[in-house]
Amino acid sequence: MSFAVWLGFLLAAILIAVTPGPGAVISMSTGLRHGYRAALLAICGLQAAIILHLLIVAIGLGALLATSETAFSIVKFVGAAYLVWLGIQKWRAPTVPAAAGAVPLTHKGLFFQGLLVNLTNPKAIVFICALVPQFIDPARPQVPQYLLIAVTLCLTDMMVMSTYALGAASLARWLHDPRTICLQNRAFGGLFVSAGALLAMSSRSS
Repeated sequence: MSFAVWLGFLLAAILIAVTPGPGAVISMSTGLRHGYRAALLAICGLQAAIILHLLIVAIGLGALLATSETAFSIVKFVGAAYLVWLGIQKWRAPTVPAAAGAVPLTHKGLFFQGLLVNLTNPKAIVFICALVPQFIDPARPQVPQYLLIAVTLCLTDMMVMSTYALGAASLARWLHDPRTICLQNRAFGGLFVSAGALLAMSSRSS
């Protein structure tokens, strides 16, 4: 992969990362409720899912998901159901300031929550399946190119998600009133449910 091609991929990665989606919602929600350190665990889970997506594409399963309506629908509805479940949990979360109580999820739980949010999004796999091959030079070794793509995608996405999380965490000091916390819980709960509904209604081409 030449430097010019890599710059093109970097621009595409930035555009992908800044586009709001379930990853941005979970980054902001966790940052606002529990602070940046907790959000960073979920963000690391998001990046682990990106690496798994790339592995899926590299071994050819991404093409199956892109062409099989059944496989796409199964993953799509599992992902949609998980986002709706997260939304319901957020909607029903206690109206207690984060500083006044323990984080409801363990470190492992926060990581796997981020992992599952990205992993159960078939559109992400299909998008990577359509995007990544265009930047791979078949005449050069494949592994170093995929490693460069993985590092670029993950670092770019981590920086953008961290910006979302830090911005949300900076607002946490204003959330001490139970009514305000309730509104915040329901706003993010609604966003998760909306993301799940949009995913359920989506198609491979949309």
